[in-house]
Amino acid sequence: MQHGPAPLPRYLRIHRDSGHLVLEFHGEIDVVAALEITPFLDSATGRPAPRIVIDLRPVEFFDCSGLRLLFRARRRVLAQGGTLHLVCTHPLTLRILRLTRLAESLPPAASLDEVLGRSEAAGPLEIN
Repeated sequence: MQHGPAPLPRYLRIHRDSGHLVLEFHGEIDVVAALEITPFLDSATGRPAPRIVIDLRPVEFFDCSGLRLLFRARRRVLAQGGTLHLVCTHPLTLRILRLTRLAESLPPAASLDEVLGRSEAAGPLEIN
């Protein structure tokens, strides 16, 4: 029996872009999604000096379980001397981030290009 890497949960896509690991959350980020995302999040944030972007644009629902994921990622990335950026455009999720004051320590950007310091015209650069 071979043991390969666990398949990604349906709530998560991972890719590299401009030297950053982008964790793209999808669908409804609730307790079930958080349980499935946590091992991948911990793997990504447990490395020395990680450069992480969490992209919430494809998220349809976001509750306190999603907030816990963001706080966990922030704490782990800072402990490893890395950087964490957040991309979010959904009005209700932005409101939750503001009300919990997470937006103060993890300011959300409107696009991946904004986080990575590129002009919108340059478009994404996929690195595998």
